[in-house]
Amino acid sequence: MRGGIFRSVRVYLVSVAVIGTAVALVSTIYLTQDSLQWIAFLTGILIASVLAEAVRSSRSEWALLRRTAQLSSTKEKLELEMNLRKSADAKMADARARLQLLDETLLTMVVLFDAEGNCRYHNRAFREWLHLKAEFIDGRHMREIFGAKAYAGIATAVRQSLDGQAVHYEHLQEMSGGAVYRLRVEHVPQFDASGKVSGFYFLAEDITRRDDLSLTAKSATVSAGDPGADGRADQEMFLDSFSEQIGGRKDAGKQFIAAIQQGEFRLYCQLISPLPMNSGKAAHYEILVRLIEEEGSTMPPGAFFPLAEKNGLMPYLDRWVVQHVLEWASNQQNLNRDTGSLYFINVASATIGDPEFPNFLQNTLDELNMPGSILCFEVSEADLSAYAPRVAEFIRQVRQCGCRVALSGFGRDAVSFDQIRGFQVEFLKIDGGTILNMLSNPVDFAKVVSIDRVAKKIGVKTIAELVESDEIVSKLSEVGVDFAQGFGISRPRRLIE
Repeated sequence: MRGGIFRSVRVYLVSVAVIGTAVALVSTIYLTQDSLQWIAFLTGILIASVLAEAVRSSRSEWALLRRTAQLSSTKEKLELEMNLRKSADAKMADARARLQLLDETLLTMVVLFDAEGNCRYHNRAFREWLHLKAEFIDGRHMREIFGAKAYAGIATAVRQSLDGQAVHYEHLQEMSGGAVYRLRVEHVPQFDASGKVSGFYFLAEDITRRDDLSLTAKSATVSAGDPGADGRADQEMFLDSFSEQIGGRKDAGKQFIAAIQQGEFRLYCQLISPLPMNSGKAAHYEILVRLIEEEGSTMPPGAFFPLAEKNGLMPYLDRWVVQHVLEWASNQQNLNRDTGSLYFINVASATIGDPEFPNFLQNTLDELNMPGSILCFEVSEADLSAYAPRVAEFIRQVRQCGCRVALSGFGRDAVSFDQIRGFQVEFLKIDGGTILNMLSNPVDFAKVVSIDRVAKKIGVKTIAELVESDEIVSKLSEVGVDFAQGFGISRPRRLIE
């Protein structure tokens, strides 16, 4: 504190000392009375004192200017840093909002498991797929989340991921309530700063097909005295709970029909590309249907198909799909009907057995003045095996309307061309699980080659499902498969905007 007081009065003390010295010198000069030597000496001292004071003042002013400049520079830097901080905060808030939006709307299920198998992050799609609240997922082990049976089915893939390997596979998962889902799954290992595996991301997409529903139906068709009756009760509870979620009450049939009538379903299409891709042959498209939820996100088919099956509503939904696809096609002024492009539509088991469906199809074609040749109906191999006479009659009637027929899921089980003998189909869709593994599994590759070779001999074109990479596309082209479909070709897009 004393040093501060001295610095504040030092300038004044120096000024008083200089002025006093000047007065003393002037007085001395006056008293010497014309002594030139003394006058010259004292004048020199006076000039030196004045110059010293001028130098000191100049230095002080320069130091003041320098410190002022430094202070101004520091102030500008501080203002710049504050502006940068505000900009960074704004960008971070914007990024956080975007990430939250992505997290809420992303259809792919994303889960982060640590090295111990506990959940550290999950997005909304995963939570809604499981029909669980966040507190029943966060921090829980995957065995507890998926169930012991489902976990046992993916345990090998989990071990590979924790060894640092990226894993891709297709998986049928039966939930505790009895619902069966077909998932396309990818594990992406995560590494810490030292290069050690700290966990992995579990990415999954619901690719449940209608023929997968037969598994659900089988699990539900047990007698009351059968030990599996509890499974049926669980299935009923699951579907009732789900119907309440989409409809607000348990009158699921009316709610499902209302969802169709109120435009809550959307049609998508996915490209079925010819191989080779630059061959110039006509491309085809598979029609996909999605249910729009209140928040604007889309519900995958594996979620609402079991509900529609349970309430006998699949024929109603299939008719809606056919009607809207034909209406869309009739409104496309640039649609060249001579290109040979087809629109593939899956049909459910109940629709195949609906005696009125062929009449509806023909009447709709006539009403809209559309040729049946633009439609190709997909019948699952499972339905063909279980209901051969019914499928044969369905194929005969839709072909009379000018439509084509494809057999989907071919080769999922034992490959047998005997079961399609006598059925007129134009396309065989090779099972996606076989296609996914064909590069790593020689047995699956041989199966693809055999299916394509025999199909060529009987005049049927082949379509590879779930094609995920350029390597698979290249290998399929070498084999001679006619068409390819999957995310490696094209992602689904809206058919009707």
